[in-house]
Amino acid sequence: MTSGGYRTQSGPKPNPNSGRSERRNFTLTSLPSEGYTGKVPAFPLMERPVLVMSFDDQGGKKMVTDEELTEDVADREQELWEWAWSTPQACAWSLEPWRWQTVAMWVRTFVICEGHEAKAADKGALLRLQDQIGLSPAGLIANGWAIARDELAEKSATKKPIASSGGSRSRMQVVPGVG
Repeated sequence: MTSGGYRTQSGPKPNPNSGRSERRNFTLTSLPSEGYTGKVPAFPLMERPVLVMSFDDQGGKKMVTDEELTEDVADREQELWEWAWSTPQACAWSLEPWRWQTVAMWVRTFVICEGHEAKAADKGALLRLQDQIGLSPAGLIANGWAIARDELAEKSATKKPIASSGGSRSRMQVVPGVG
């Protein structure tokens, strides 16, 4: 049995503000907070047929493809695929086409987990895929990414309007220990 070695979920997460990270030249790649605005690639997985139980006149049963449900699932996968490609992480994915299959598997697993047939293993796989493609805080760090803060939008959102009535007396504050 082997021991030691690198494991993705072991030990403290790298901190770009620590001295150790500075010595190792560890920095996070900044992803734009407004997300990816480029062309969304085609969904790379083939359509997944949805099977339902069917009973014949003699009491026999068999699994058959439900065309309507299959189309609904394909539509939901496409909707989620397009949403994923609007996230900041998609800016990094656009430069790494080898990662698109994993993103597509996250989409497919997410859709499976939305349904009642999802198993615990499906939900565990969803979390692992989410980390691999950077859609979780731990996944962002593991991939060496950080979402840039939109400081201009934050400043404009926190600006307080100047009171036009009441004069300067209404803006005065009592400062403890002065007087």
